[in-house]
Amino acid sequence: MNNRIAVYPGTFDPITYGHMDIIKRGITIFDKIVVAVANNIHKNPIFTVKERVELISEILKKERIDNVEVDSFDGLLVDYLKSKNYKIIIRGLRVVTDFDYEFVYSMMNKKLYNEIETVFLMASEKYSFISSTLIKEVTKFGGDISGYSPHLVIEKLKAKYNK
Repeated sequence: MNNRIAVYPGTFDPITYGHMDIIKRGITIFDKIVVAVANNIHKNPIFTVKERVELISEILKKERIDNVEVDSFDGLLVDYLKSKNYKIIIRGLRVVTDFDYEFVYSMMNKKLYNEIETVFLMASEKYSFISSTLIKEVTKFGGDISGYSPHLVIEKLKAKYNK
């Protein structure tokens, strides 16, 4: 059998229900998904890579989502893909500006590693405006994000902001 493995890369700082929705829908298309947590220092993450990997793993286990692995990488995504022999990338799109951004990256990734394909999944309407940045900002100022991120994320964010 030819396993179709797709990589869902991102910073996931923190993971949201929008991310979870892409994972759940993606696993119906692919045999396995690798959630690849990027060590992106330019985004000034609140959680370390290790914390994000552990948080995502724990949430996936609690949600009983099978055939999903959580990994992390530094550097270029294409280098990570080559090192693992992966050839499919999943990206979620919320708004038109996401498409503009993702289109440029998918073209560059294709130039750097011609064997890969990028598959875009549109965000579900109820999550189309949610971003990790928004989740962090609302939590920081005491807002309720319970409908947009798993409870464990909310607990961890509150702990970070109360330090």
